[in-house]
Amino acid sequence: MDARVPVTDLDPAYSSPGAEPTPWASARDRLAEAEVAWLSTVRPDGRPHVTPLLTVWFDGALHFCTGAEERKARNLADEARCVITTGSSALGQGLDVVVEGEARLVTDTARLHALAAAWVTKYGDGWRFEVHDGAFRDHRGDVPVFEVRPVTVFGFAKGAEFSQTRWRFPAAAPALTP
Repeated sequence: MDARVPVTDLDPAYSSPGAEPTPWASARDRLAEAEVAWLSTVRPDGRPHVTPLLTVWFDGALHFCTGAEERKARNLADEARCVITTGSSALGQGLDVVVEGEARLVTDTARLHALAAAWVTKYGDGWRFEVHDGAFRDHRGDVPVFEVRPVTVFGFAKGAEFSQTRWRFPAAAPALTP
């Protein structure tokens, strides 16, 4: 469980008068419930690349998987910083969430097994993965799994009252050296 507590700020310039910041728990729940999210990465020539994907919120981070040769995986090999967004295209309701962070490969076998179970729980048996050699495995072969631990998150609440909330997460504590 990720125990990091974000610093929360409301931007009054983009919020309705009297709006309150959206609680982090609401944004976290939106990330956990979202069936589809959008990953933004940067191509080697600097052009953006955006693609929809399935995500699982687990232990304080968003997780996704993709083929090792897919454009997004190749982009992340060169530049780990990325953005994941989710929300609703409706203007009058919902909460849009934008997560900034770095994608890191997940290779720990126990963690991969827990994530594979989370994929089935969220998306059903059609998304069942085996764990093999530090990755998921399906009919395509090995499928790398990535984790994006939030650094900065933006929430855009829409409806009768609009608000723009920013959550900034403290950096992870450095590893202790003997």
